[in-house]
Amino acid sequence: MIAKVIVDISNSQTDKIFDYEIPSNLDVRKGARVIVPFGPRRIEGFCIDIADKSDVPSLKYIEAVLDDFVCISEEMLALMRYMKDKFYIRYVDALRLFIPSKLRGGRVKELTRIYLSLNPNLSFDEILAQIPARAKSQLALVERLRQGGEYLTALSNEFSSSAINALIDKNIIVKSSEEVGRKPMASVKGSGESVQLRDAQKSAVDKIFASQNDVILLHGVTGSGKTLVYINAIQRALAEGRTAIMLVPEISLTPQMLRNFRGYFGDSVAMLHSGLSDGERFDEWRRLLKGEAKIAVGARSAIFAPIKDLGLIIIDEEHDSSYVSESNPRYRTVDIARFRAKYNNAKVVLGSATPSIESYLLAKRGEYDLAVMSQRISDKGMPDIEIVNMSHQLLMGNDSIFSSTLEQKIVDTVKKDEQVMIFLNRRGHSSFVMCRKCGYIAKCTDCDVSLTYHSVDNLLKCHYCGKRYKMLNRCPDCGSDSIRYGKIGTQRVVEEIKRLLPDVSVLRMDNETTTTKDAYLEILGKFAAKEAQILVGTQMIAKGHDFPDVTLVGILDADMSLYHQDYRSNERTFQLVTQVAGRAGRSDKGGKVILQTYAPNHYVYRYASKYDYEGFFQKENNVRKTTNFPPYTTIIRVLMTSEDEDKVIEVAKSIYRRIMEYAQDNKQDFLYIQAMKAPLGRIQNKFRYQIIARIKRDNESKIIAQFYQVIERNQSRGVTVFAELNPQNMA
Repeated sequence: MIAKVIVDISNSQTDKIFDYEIPSNLDVRKGARVIVPFGPRRIEGFCIDIADKSDVPSLKYIEAVLDDFVCISEEMLALMRYMKDKFYIRYVDALRLFIPSKLRGGRVKELTRIYLSLNPNLSFDEILAQIPARAKSQLALVERLRQGGEYLTALSNEFSSSAINALIDKNIIVKSSEEVGRKPMASVKGSGESVQLRDAQKSAVDKIFASQNDVILLHGVTGSGKTLVYINAIQRALAEGRTAIMLVPEISLTPQMLRNFRGYFGDSVAMLHSGLSDGERFDEWRRLLKGEAKIAVGARSAIFAPIKDLGLIIIDEEHDSSYVSESNPRYRTVDIARFRAKYNNAKVVLGSATPSIESYLLAKRGEYDLAVMSQRISDKGMPDIEIVNMSHQLLMGNDSIFSSTLEQKIVDTVKKDEQVMIFLNRRGHSSFVMCRKCGYIAKCTDCDVSLTYHSVDNLLKCHYCGKRYKMLNRCPDCGSDSIRYGKIGTQRVVEEIKRLLPDVSVLRMDNETTTTKDAYLEILGKFAAKEAQILVGTQMIAKGHDFPDVTLVGILDADMSLYHQDYRSNERTFQLVTQVAGRAGRSDKGGKVILQTYAPNHYVYRYASKYDYEGFFQKENNVRKTTNFPPYTTIIRVLMTSEDEDKVIEVAKSIYRRIMEYAQDNKQDFLYIQAMKAPLGRIQNKFRYQIIARIKRDNESKIIAQFYQVIERNQSRGVTVFAELNPQNMA
């Protein structure tokens, strides 16, 4: 028999199927990991098929099978082929997504412990007859084990190794190995109290299962009870003997979702995301593979959970950009979900208070079904959003980061023993450091970006490569000591609150404060327990969190995302404002939102302040249609990077020439094409150039295939080239 093998090397030259003969003493199954000879090396590979014969003469033999289980199912092998065709990625890069990364190379395995118990074939009198009266420690250990077996690690803390080994040598104690599951966030538990669904929620659940479409868009305002819809839909799927995947956009949302799900589903829930330890991820993956867990909860990567009989996939906050992988291998989570749904005859639920323009347009056209929940379950209505013009604040002499309105509201809220959330989409203390005299701005030596000041460490840091620099006392260009800080960061906001309310406890949640594995859980747990009255944070606090005592939300510098050079900037600002505002007033206490802006009359804020998603969609959709931007066209971005600028320019020119030749022959399909230096021209000491094309959707597949062919033919050592479709970040 012949094994069709993909070798575990991420290289275009080796990304092909190799034939190996299966020796008679090995049980090689489709989907198994194997060891094969490859040139002078022995390397890991994936058996993706079994054949009776091969056209290749003189085959080498497979040397070993690595696991006692099949780690890649037929479904995942089909998904591998789909991803190669759809996203133009290598076979092996897709296969690596399907297993825990540390499984490769044998860097993670089952955790086993030695279990000690008395020999069941000996009576207690026979045991005592073999132990000398003076061996007090051995007698005490036997008495202990008479009550029941225990793990060696626990017994070793109380009994000497000589006493334990002596009894093992006499066959009085027998050893056995037991696998111990590593359970992530074991302390997170939920009540799972039965809650009666409201009519809108029940209607949404019914629609999910009655729909003739494979995708249902659940458009529910913040606080409308989407989580209960998810739980009830999963309960129905489980009752039908099916399984489910539940995706959230941020790791920080996982503890809250896990608490809800464990309360209802207990140990049937497994968690998969990058914040787990290698051992925890491996054990949870194996529980899903073996069918011990029926529900996978996690961030984007959980879409590849090795779950069988899949009946339901839920993507919460479906509009979030984190569901698009921007590094190799590049893919869109919703595309993977739709493939798995079709393969398993399952349903995909896309939930959001602010659906993406693309998803809502598909729902309007009937390709998705639409379920709407327009009211909060608290019956309090949405919190009032007050827009504060910061230009007027400056004219009034207030140059603080807080408007007088927000400052007073913070003080009043704290006095009432209620909680405040302050949102700022920027971490650190200040976004840049500048010399007032000559205009010098401190920049990273390896990246074409300004450095951010962090006052706690008194350091300048690059948020792209992580490099650190000493804080400036004088300008390195002109020698002036007139150094000023740029826009504020979360750290500075905390300092300002401390000056305003020195006795109030404040928590900060951003990438700086959540570097440890359980940091999310700790910060959110403290805030939920009211150990702090104010939480300051970035996008991590913007969505999904439910704190009943939060009655005030402050949005600082709301314009930051409004003027990005990105066709999605209006959409993202509307989504962000609506999602952050939704954290307030989620109980009977009601809520208030203060939105600070220098553009109070912008239509995004006009619609957001009224929670008018439909109005915003009509306006934004019309703009996209008129200007020929997605979803009415497709943007293709080819990005080239290298430490050698001359080499990357040469490759860019070569690719651009070939694409322009094709564009000239197909002018009717191209609306725009241009080559240029990337907005961030250098990151991690690599120069970045790009080609951007905007194409009509009529012949999209053919044009995209042509782009990938040109890229494949113009590869050069030392230059990384890849293409993105409708990229999430144009910088």
